Amino acid sequence: MSETQMDRLRWRCRRGTRELDVLYGWWLEQRYPQASEEARKAFEDLLGAQDPDLWDWTIGRGKVPRPDWQAIVDDIRAHHRL
Repeated sequence: MSETQMDRLRWRCRRGTRELDVLYGWWLEQRYPQASEEARKAFEDLLGAQDPDLWDWTIGRGKVPRPDWQAIVDDIRAHHRL
């Protein structure tokens, strides 16, 4: 993946709250480079969700609609002990 593509994803990880920026930015920097193509695609799709939904899913208040997204959210929650 080119640095330009990573920069685009970093920009997409910038959300409406600092908390989401940190959590999803962490996954991008720490997990995305080693992730499978399927997980990368799922993460990119997940970034298309609305901020309130991302927040609810991340704090466990809502049901994540896709299992591949749930795996990413679970990883973020486990690492950050949410």
